[in-house]
Amino acid sequence: MATVLPRVRTLSPRAFLGLSLASCAALFVVVTSGAFVRLTGSGLGCENWPRCGETIYPEQGFHAWVEFGNRVVAGAGLLLVLATWLGSLLVPGLPRGVRLTTLAAFLLTAAQVPMGAVTIALDLHPLAVMTHFLLAMVVVALTIVVVLEAWSHLRGVAPAAGPSWLRKLVTWAGIPACAALVVTGAVATASGPHPGANEEVERLGLGIEDTVYVHVRVAAVFGIGVLVVGWFLWKLRGRYPGLVWLWGALVGVLVAQAIVGEVQYRNALPWGLVLVLVFLAAALWALGVALAYALWRPPAALARQ
Repeated sequence: MATVLPRVRTLSPRAFLGLSLASCAALFVVVTSGAFVRLTGSGLGCENWPRCGETIYPEQGFHAWVEFGNRVVAGAGLLLVLATWLGSLLVPGLPRGVRLTTLAAFLLTAAQVPMGAVTIALDLHPLAVMTHFLLAMVVVALTIVVVLEAWSHLRGVAPAAGPSWLRKLVTWAGIPACAALVVTGAVATASGPHPGANEEVERLGLGIEDTVYVHVRVAAVFGIGVLVVGWFLWKLRGRYPGLVWLWGALVGVLVAQAIVGEVQYRNALPWGLVLVLVFLAAALWALGVALAYALWRPPAALARQ
């Protein structure tokens, strides 16, 4: 008697690309939502984690609903990252490294849950808050890599762009410089007038003027580096026009961040502008990672065939 084998389901490369884009976008919403919680002073809005007071959901209060909303958004992001990892297992021919990257993204996203509990238990200590944020930035970087690989799996991958020394320069100098920009920005925010809940929250003990002084100079060094890299990328515009557009987006976000940063500093750091600055910082980091990775493995769509 013939044996009937179960049909193995697969996921198309196009569907996987859509799934990876959705998870990446969700993480940006999670980062922005987390910043909204801090900047509105709602960080301790829900006591007795994982409950919100005496129940699993907030019974009343603006701060409680803001904190609870962040939990819902984070939960949705976690489910999307999980779906992306599970989906990667069903894509025929997808490199094993991509599947491992999606798994790492899921595990680190899941780690955000206990990290959130620790942050609340430590009464929003700024080091815990920054760790929470920077861990999210690592996950964003991983999902950017997955998006690029999913795009390459769908459309093909072009040869590495430019000379090897340029790729190494952007990777080993550019990415650390971008990370330093994000970290010093987080320190400056932690030194500002937004403790996350109330004025009794412990602060770093650093003056906002000093932290901004360092942050601005790191931004200047990074900006000069971006311009230098752009000069070399311009020479590659005939073969890799997409990389030039990606670099242009990076420059645009960097300029926008500088303008918003200057305006918000001169206006006593209103929380709405700080929120915009956090989003721009996440976008800058994502674009920096994307450009560095695409130099090594550019999706064919970014190159001229």
